[in-house]
Amino acid sequence: MTSVAAPDIRLENSFARDLEGLYVAWQAAEFPSPSLLALNDDLARELGLDPQWLRSPAGVRFFLGAELPDGATPIAQGYAGHQFGGYSPRLGDGRALLLGELTDVRGDRRDVHLKGSGRTPFSRGGDGKAAVGPMLREYVIGEAMHALGVPTTRALAVLGTGEQIYREEGALPGAVLVRIAASHLRVGSFQYASALTVAKRDETVLQRLADYAIARHHPEAAQAEQPYVALLDAVTTRQAELVARWMCLGFVHGVMNTDNVTISGETIDYGPCAFLDAFDPGTVFSSIDSGGRYAYANQPPITLWNLSRFAEALLPLLGGDTDEAVNLVVPVLDTFADRFAHAWRAGVLAKLGLTESDPEADGQLVQDLLELMATEHVDWTSFWRSLSSAARGNPAPARDAFLARDAFDAWAERWLARQPDADAMDRVNPIYIPRNHKVEEALTAATRGDLAPVTQLVEIVRDPFTEQPGAEEYAAPDPNGGKYVTFCGT
Repeated sequence: MTSVAAPDIRLENSFARDLEGLYVAWQAAEFPSPSLLALNDDLARELGLDPQWLRSPAGVRFFLGAELPDGATPIAQGYAGHQFGGYSPRLGDGRALLLGELTDVRGDRRDVHLKGSGRTPFSRGGDGKAAVGPMLREYVIGEAMHALGVPTTRALAVLGTGEQIYREEGALPGAVLVRIAASHLRVGSFQYASALTVAKRDETVLQRLADYAIARHHPEAAQAEQPYVALLDAVTTRQAELVARWMCLGFVHGVMNTDNVTISGETIDYGPCAFLDAFDPGTVFSSIDSGGRYAYANQPPITLWNLSRFAEALLPLLGGDTDEAVNLVVPVLDTFADRFAHAWRAGVLAKLGLTESDPEADGQLVQDLLELMATEHVDWTSFWRSLSSAARGNPAPARDAFLARDAFDAWAERWLARQPDADAMDRVNPIYIPRNHKVEEALTAATRGDLAPVTQLVEIVRDPFTEQPGAEEYAAPDPNGGKYVTFCGT
């Protein structure tokens, strides 16, 4: 292999510099024989990194935190969180490390973060490791979401660790994910800092965190009369728009705990997540979500619930009188329903090739279609894509998805009278998503050492709106049907 000169990489550490009290300085575990399993070349170049160097032994050592630039400060971040509604006051990076922050080619600050890098003081009895399958899932789903236009964290690389880890399935090959994010600030970060403030263990950390979040993600809030209320307002807007995008694509996150809700508005943590096949608003993919808390249709109200926890965490910054502080945040939370509805309506009308005209009539048109789809368990992704054929005069692909064709015909007559734009529809309705059965096929192969199916799947989902000859199987629903279940990977 031709040697590659080491690049001049500067890993900044603004989180470690500004937010003492919210992290523990830590080092990644040492692994016996690490190897590069997947590298995101496009993302590497976006970060100003040389993919060729990243493939070298020195690049692998860099990824694992074993050979970092001078001044780098790897840390395990502390945060709290409501997990399935139950509050845990001390969660944190139990198997993760923030190596530092890079400035990308656009001048934006991005976190470089490891997952599966070993135990930390936040591990709570876990081994701090990760398996190949779940880490490659993050790579696949993150690339798909990015291509679909959804704000998301992305995988820069996945590395094999050369060791076996043990889960319910038995011994599995270990892996580390290198994840890139606008930041890893979460609602849970604010819950943790707020608790420290209220307990008077650190009376400055919450304000420092809020000021840091404003400067990094929502600088316009600094000019507001109530900057911390303005921060809540900005995060509310981003989360409403994010979840509306999920809903339009049939994406189910699976674990919308407060420690998985970012202040930046990016999607984070692709564990028990999946895309709908047959449309059912009650669809749950997480193996541990027995009550359906995070079902597809529950994602908007759960987002508001999570934002309410964020508002509670901010209360100590809004003055000594709790009632007055509550009166400042409640009006912001009350806007969530309208903000989500606006983003959802715009998104679903775009899927129908329409622009908004009469909100009431538009809403009824959408609702009637969704009820038809739910009744007959129509495949979400392929049906929406097939509608553009109907807009061009060929209703058969969409019509054939229904047994009750007369009901569809009656709906389609109303829709077609609006003269939908078929080309616009094809720009927002994907042909390809990470179909659940194809994801599992690829991850199973990767666990056995065959990475080709993952590589192929990533290439397909990176171009979701363009028909790709020979890729028909990636656009088709699971031929065997059945219930799909995902697991958190810990």
